[in-house]
Amino acid sequence: MSTGAGMETSIGAAASGKRRPAAPPDPIDAYVAALAESLQGPSRAKSRLVAEIRDGLDDTVSAHTRAGVPYERAAEMAVRDFGSPDHLAPTFQHELTIAQARHTARAAALTVPLAVACWLLIWTASHDSASWQLPRTTSLLTVHLVAVAAVASVLAAVTLAATGRLARWLPTPHRLPLAVAWTGTAASIAMAVAALVLVTLSVVVTNWPLAVAAGALAAASHAVVASSARTCRQCARLPVN
Repeated sequence: MSTGAGMETSIGAAASGKRRPAAPPDPIDAYVAALAESLQGPSRAKSRLVAEIRDGLDDTVSAHTRAGVPYERAAEMAVRDFGSPDHLAPTFQHELTIAQARHTARAAALTVPLAVACWLLIWTASHDSASWQLPRTTSLLTVHLVAVAAVASVLAAVTLAATGRLARWLPTPHRLPLAVAWTGTAASIAMAVAALVLVTLSVVVTNWPLAVAAGALAAASHAVVASSARTCRQCARLPVN
């Protein structure tokens, strides 16, 4: 009988052109969504952190409801106890910024052997074909690749060490994530230029399949490092506690 009454009410509302008022969002869902939106970092680390916060909120709500508090009131009390998302985000952003810096450092470190391989290919190609007349460009590019590879390898080692076990005894330098972000950006640009040169070289060199394959790997490396470096720059700009 109640179903029939509900259908009649719905039909009546539809017939009169009126819509039911939308149910208010769950305070816990709204709180978690607002906090997740304000955080930046590796997706897996961010998901784990948000899930832990959600579990903490649910436990607090359960404690209140077991004491006889209605759910809506218990949810409001839990949210109030945790503090506003804007107030809480800088505390958790610090952990995510460090995680993103480590992720970008590892990605930049992967470009080191690839940059060296590209340098060898370009250097070999410059002596392989008499029709290629860009020796000065070759020299500038190879020097840039070697410099980026050296800086990326050193900074990656420092970052992984400073944010690993050493972080238990020594504070992490405040500007380290920003330095890692811009080093990763430079590495991604170097890989994009190397990919373009290698694909161009494939037209004139004897071993063109190798040049094309190396260019494709350089392009893939550019995409991975550029994405991580962009997120790292965003993290470095956010306030942390």
